[in-house]
Amino acid sequence: MTATEERPSTTVTHPLEPLSAEEIRRAAALLRDAGRIGPGSRFISLGLREPAKEAVLAHDADGTAVPREAAAVVLDRTDGRTYEATVSLSDSAVTRWEHIPGVQPQVTAEEFIACDEIVRNDPGVQEALRARGITEFDGVMADAWSAGHYGDEVEGRLVRALVWVKIGGPDDNGYAHPVENLVVYVDLLAGRVVKLEDHGVVPVPQQPGNYTTADVEPRTDLKPVSITQPEGVSFEVDGHEVRWQRWRFRVGFTAREGLVLHTVRYTDGGRERPVLHRASLSEMVVPYGDPAPTHRRKNAFDAGEYNIGTMANPLELGCDCLGEIRYFDAVLADPSGEPLTIPNAVCLHEEDHGLLWKHTDFRTEKAEVRRGRRLVVSFIATVGNYEYGFFWYLYQDGSIEFDVKLTGIMSTGAVPPGTRPTHGQLLNTDGLYAPIHQHVFNVRLDFDVDGTTNSVYEIDTVTDPEGPENPLGNGYRTVATRLDSELSARRRVSLDSARYWEVRSSEARNAVGEPTAYAIKPHGTVVPFVRPEASVMRRAGFMAHHLWVTPYAEDERHAAGDYPNQHPGGDGLPRWTAADRSVSDTDVVVWYTFGSHHVARLEDWPVMPVQHVGFLLQPVGFFDRSPALDVPPPRHC
Repeated sequence: MTATEERPSTTVTHPLEPLSAEEIRRAAALLRDAGRIGPGSRFISLGLREPAKEAVLAHDADGTAVPREAAAVVLDRTDGRTYEATVSLSDSAVTRWEHIPGVQPQVTAEEFIACDEIVRNDPGVQEALRARGITEFDGVMADAWSAGHYGDEVEGRLVRALVWVKIGGPDDNGYAHPVENLVVYVDLLAGRVVKLEDHGVVPVPQQPGNYTTADVEPRTDLKPVSITQPEGVSFEVDGHEVRWQRWRFRVGFTAREGLVLHTVRYTDGGRERPVLHRASLSEMVVPYGDPAPTHRRKNAFDAGEYNIGTMANPLELGCDCLGEIRYFDAVLADPSGEPLTIPNAVCLHEEDHGLLWKHTDFRTEKAEVRRGRRLVVSFIATVGNYEYGFFWYLYQDGSIEFDVKLTGIMSTGAVPPGTRPTHGQLLNTDGLYAPIHQHVFNVRLDFDVDGTTNSVYEIDTVTDPEGPENPLGNGYRTVATRLDSELSARRRVSLDSARYWEVRSSEARNAVGEPTAYAIKPHGTVVPFVRPEASVMRRAGFMAHHLWVTPYAEDERHAAGDYPNQHPGGDGLPRWTAADRSVSDTDVVVWYTFGSHHVARLEDWPVMPVQHVGFLLQPVGFFDRSPALDVPPPRHC
């Protein structure tokens, strides 16, 4: 198991190459030189301002030059104002500096750390902790949950801190010891507690929940598994462009979204055919279903409120990724505008994926078998107590899969010993419990199936009515309905009709004269259980439907809007699609919502084994026959 030593080239050869450390430093300097950045300015994000689609396509077609630009979101801590900036690196000039009124940008890592200290040292918090028998405060940990928007908050740049305590020292699992009923509102600009809620003393659970090898004796009966590729890998990497089998695409990374796939294409019969122009996590939210005072306002937009890309883990060979690995560093900006490199943030490797196809002719006893493999592009982020692994899989049969792997530690609460929670699972005899909750993701898929002119069809399976054309009652078939406008394209999964959706080319046809297409095959779907008037439902309106379709618009990137932090709601997909624009025979963007409905189990404590949710993009008439026919047989078969 060895990692390829080379790193992505710093030479800009394509307009979608992420900004280098040098470019980030230069963009920040240009903003300072223009007088835009002062002592109180903090960069929430600073990265590539991606060129418009037509500019990228023109560059790929004939090498048309594309100006190099950076985009920044800046918070001025002296007055709380938020600004958006565009910097031309080609012309060494600030071309846009705009105040965005009434918004709160994402919480930064330094604010998380500051919140911990503010809460730990607050006299009111310490008094509440003493009432619970906690007199040493070094082990107190405060998770900075977003404040949300409920109409009764105090003014300021707020987080709603919930408190746990590490009883057994710095390596203790503090989530085993929640301080129930204590809610602390912190103004991050003022640097102080502005509101303290104490809903009554509940004993702090004392039983440990530790999980390291120092606390749990490992099994001794596992033999090593070696993953080797003695002749090297089957993919090629040039900068951030990847070629593998028939696939070609670019790897991107942003502070807000994390991993992004650009210009995904498949070479078929000598033709390079587009499938996706851009694919990324658009937004996610974690709504909790427990109405208890500590938990009733727990919901987090991990992209729009926390910049999930900034929380990417440096991945380790043999731990997070196994085999012959190619890593990509994520080069972001810290709050001061200096380059921040997360080494090995993205992992690229191949995996054996078992049987690809097989048939045995029982008459001749001859068998043909092919083993499949897949290309894996992934990153893992730690968001407080949870870990999220985001995995894109590309297959030899032309399919693409997105898989989210959820693990980490559940956000816990406590009930008085001898009682049982009504909205969660008791985890031990000490009153520790985990509330019911969901993890809801929305992925933005800018499709270009054989070009930029596509339509989306809903495919339902229906049972034929009884009658002479269905004499035995066994008839059923699919019915395709074109989704012509944004309102008609707000759709939900239906198990009763085995529903899925196809994105069809409006121009290309396959060998039987039908439109070439890719299907969105659901699995791991959830529906919201919060009431329609709930604040989180207004703010995360994308939860209402599994499928949304919009015409391509460069500035429509985030399902809950650009600034969901402390926002009253209604922005993003609900607002855009209210215009009911046409989405037939045009450049369409599909927004797909899916997630995990997490009813906690004893088996999820103290660290949750990975749970999987995601979806499949599958070619449907995109090819004239199986594209996996030419995969070579295993050498020993």
